[in-house]
Amino acid sequence: MGRPADSAEAAGAAEQRREQMLRAALEVIMERGYADTRIADVAERAGASPALVIYYFKTRDQLLTEAIGYAEDSWYATGVQRLASIPTAGGQLTELIEMTCLPETDPLPHGEWLLWLDLWALSPRNPGVAAVRRKFDERWREAIRAIVLAGQEAGEFAPVDADDFAISLSALLDGMAVQIALEDPDVQPSRAYDLAMRYAAGQLGFDWKPASARDRRS
Repeated sequence: MGRPADSAEAAGAAEQRREQMLRAALEVIMERGYADTRIADVAERAGASPALVIYYFKTRDQLLTEAIGYAEDSWYATGVQRLASIPTAGGQLTELIEMTCLPETDPLPHGEWLLWLDLWALSPRNPGVAAVRRKFDERWREAIRAIVLAGQEAGEFAPVDADDFAISLSALLDGMAVQIALEDPDVQPSRAYDLAMRYAAGQLGFDWKPASARDRRS
């Protein structure tokens, strides 16, 4: 029988290999799009065999959903850490909107929004992908809802329905992100950010001015 230390080392190596494949999948899908990405492309980028990629992920759809999950978990973990350092709910909401709309504050490469376009396109016809999409959207709305409730408790925000606001803002931000990812000339990141902040401030009843957005975090 192998020693526990050997088993742990092997498990760690396998996890590192798996993460390497996920990062390779993210790079390839962002460059080529999901429809034109093959298992062989990911294997080549990761320096592995196609058989090994299939061993870890079984199907191409599973590879996409797990790559999206890896990117989303990384984004969310970074976001939680950044929000924890901001003392006010208004500042936290501002940071969340900045992370979504402004490329220079997004913790992940801008092109990763293109992954969401693929995920959304697959969801209506693939129950497994749809379940992953639903999980991520629920977590996203809950993060907004928690900030709103904290702001209301602190007297920063008006007594709006936190669930309704979370659904509305998350839908607005998703729509803005699509336009930014598609490089719509009428929806530049700074304009998307200003519009989203104007909506949030108007609904929640807190002061916000574009020129001093960053100053309002404290």
